[in-house]
Amino acid sequence: MLRAGPTGVTLAVRAQPGAKKTAMTGVYGEGAAAQLKIAVHAPPLEGRANQALIAFLAETFDLTKNAVELTTGELSRSKVFLLRGVTLEKAEAILGKWRP
Repeated sequence: MLRAGPTGVTLAVRAQPGAKKTAMTGVYGEGAAAQLKIAVHAPPLEGRANQALIAFLAETFDLTKNAVELTTGELSRSKVFLLRGVTLEKAEAILGKWRP
């Protein structure tokens, strides 16, 4: 679900819009196809769920919203975000704190 790149890391996400609150809820899939499941409070209308995901990821990884870019999946539940300035080690540590 995490991949290192030249400007940061990419994070594969499986969005669940229309939830009661925005939160990480688990992992969708296995192996290289695994995605981080995130329940999103915002509805999937007019890009509101995407903006809510960007805000949530920026807060989670201590970034500005401009440092989080949706690279693929604008109209899909399966999305890939670029987290600029984040190392693979930092991203793994942050997600490791969340995982049970």
